[in-house]
Order: sequence, then structure tokens, then C-alpha cells
Amino acid sequence: QVQLAESGGGLVQAGGSLRLSCVASGLTSSATTMSWFRQAPGKEREFVSSINWSWKTDYADSVKGRFIISRDNAKNTVYLQMNSLKPEDTAVYYCAARPGLYTRLISEPDYRYWGQGTQVTVSS
Repeated sequence: QVQLAESGGGLVQAGGSLRLSCVASGLTSSATTMSWFRQAPGKEREFVSSINWSWKTDYADSVKGRFIISRDNAKNTVYLQMNSLKPEDTAVYYCAARPGLYTRLISEPDYRYWGQGTQVTVSS
């Protein structure tokens, strides 16, 4: 059974940084696309960033140049370094996983496994 556990959320001032972590258990292979999504109050969940099995990354336009996704396969962990945070980045951030050799997965239905989420709040 695959489980994803996010951590690293919190309260930060605008312009600050946070690093989110997501530890995956139960995955049998590192050939997995790992992603971050977020959901702000009153809004639909949206794609933030992904990293596939060959380390190819994708980013939403709203976070390009500010967020960096990375992974450590030895630790079954994916990270999201968030810099220059803005109040509009406030949301619950979710980790997602889809095993397989996919090139690009940026939609919610693409993902089979989800974490419980971690709250990120950016004050102005």
C-alpha cells in the first residue's frame, strides 16, 4: 500500500522561503512521477510542479523561477523548495505519485496516490 506523507508547511512572511518534503512508502520502483498540487480556500486544486523518473521537471507558470522540485530516490522523498513566497501561494499543498515511465503528468486524474496535505500560509 502506497502512502505519502507531507511535511514542512507553516506560516511565513511574504518574500520568505519554505521547503516541503514528501516521503513515499510502499512504492516498488523509483520509476514514478512525483508532483505537488495546491488548493487555496474556495478554489479548485491546481498543479504546481512535477518531476518524473528521468528527472524531467514541470512547473506552473505562477511558480516558475521561484519554486524548485527535486527528489532523493534513496530516501523515497520529493522536495519542493519555495522561494520568494507571495500571499497568493497560501494553500494546502498536496503530494501526488503515479508509478510508471511517463513523460509529463500535470492533471489531477493522472495521479493515483495522494498525501493528506500540508498548510502553507504566507502573510503580507
